[in-house]
Amino acid sequence: MTDLSAPASDAGSDPANLFPIKPPIAVALAALADWLFYGQRVGISAVVFVLALTLGSLVANLTRLNRSRMLLAGILVLAGLAPAIEEFNAASLAIMAIALGVGLLLTTNQQKNELSEQAAALCDLFLVGPFRFLRDTVSLFNLPTLKTGLTVWFIPMALGGIFVFLLISANPLLEKWVSLMNPGNAASYVSLSRILFWALALSIVWPFIHVWWRSRVTVPSTMVEVAAPDQASPSDRMEFFGVATILRSLVLFNLLFAVQTILDAVYLWGNAALPADISYASYAHRGAYPLIVTALLAAGFVLAAIRPGGPAEQSKVIRPLVYLWVAQNVLLVMSSILRLDLYVQIYLLTWWRVAAFIWMILVALGLLLIVARIVLNRSNDWLIRANLITLTATLYVCSLINFAAIIADYNVSHSREATGKGVWIDMNYLLSLGPQALPAIDRAIALRGFDPTLVSRRGCLVEQQVKETVSWRSWGFRSWRLQRALGAQPKNSTTG
Repeated sequence: MTDLSAPASDAGSDPANLFPIKPPIAVALAALADWLFYGQRVGISAVVFVLALTLGSLVANLTRLNRSRMLLAGILVLAGLAPAIEEFNAASLAIMAIALGVGLLLTTNQQKNELSEQAAALCDLFLVGPFRFLRDTVSLFNLPTLKTGLTVWFIPMALGGIFVFLLISANPLLEKWVSLMNPGNAASYVSLSRILFWALALSIVWPFIHVWWRSRVTVPSTMVEVAAPDQASPSDRMEFFGVATILRSLVLFNLLFAVQTILDAVYLWGNAALPADISYASYAHRGAYPLIVTALLAAGFVLAAIRPGGPAEQSKVIRPLVYLWVAQNVLLVMSSILRLDLYVQIYLLTWWRVAAFIWMILVALGLLLIVARIVLNRSNDWLIRANLITLTATLYVCSLINFAAIIADYNVSHSREATGKGVWIDMNYLLSLGPQALPAIDRAIALRGFDPTLVSRRGCLVEQQVKETVSWRSWGFRSWRLQRALGAQPKNSTTG
């Protein structure tokens, strides 16, 4: 007996199953998303939308619901909404999405019993599900040729649009050039951003309305040759991450990234003069974080497309394009590090900026490890272990570094008081770094002149340090070094 992956019989993509109720529900939910989210701040509106999506999914899939699990699924979804009701942020959004996905899995699929199968089904729902909207839409019109062409170009154009948005948001020069191409009053008739919003909303909603789970069917081994690739139909062979799709994506992405790479080489690394209306600080700061998001998306695409042992990994054309694209992404990360360094030189250090430096270095190492996996023909398990080792080593090194003292010393040494340029010392932030910043605080007080308030607040930090080290049980080598630097011992301070 042999297991083959196949779509569930009750959740196929037959166009007859899509009408008459599912498309109107999806459009209604997209309209609700437009009213709740487009141009608005997100808050309790996310909870309202998830409740509406849950109701729409129930109505659209009423005939296939597992009613014995509906109560458990409902409790799970409501529990997942609680964090978003408290405050909407990235964590509460992730919890809502997971709760909604698990609730859908519980009520519409009884074949996923193993934890690994359930995790794979949820990954398929969130990562592949949105792309099925285009496939199902085209299948309604029974146009196989159009379907094939759109499938091959959908990922390159969709991800290419995301990369264009991120690169423009990261580069004020690109933003300026795009604004110069503004087509007059055309935007007053058709808003491209709103069209893209509707397309995104429909893609996100559709997997919950037209539910489609992969199932495993058992067939005799003598029938395995029936499912051989060379005998499969064109629609079965068609994959969103096929060789044709990956090749087109890499060519397009390399061209897009080349624009940013050339601009960084000229203006960031080459120190060429920027236009008068764009400051160097703005150019440096704008791209630090969007480019990291771009690199992470690029890494995700490479991992999804270049599967170990897959046809794309063995292609003599695709491999060089992957290496070129990863190299451009590494250059983007290095440019982000330089941008952040230039910004820090002007606006000094903070905990978040130190964390950003470390995170950017980890992203660059992760990209290089992806290349190493492809070159060495390793598995994804090897890549995961290598990244975990890198992360563990980074955390270990960071645990030995006195970041509070480094931040405080850097900020004092590069302040306007010390160098005559830059920004003034933010004493409130300096004092918030704790007792380890005391040597730098003493230098700052000397530079600023005697200030009774600052001296008093400095005394509070000294008292805090003494209390933290009064017992031998709380002894630490870092605190001991600080005591020596301050020229005081805990017993002397407590008896004085």
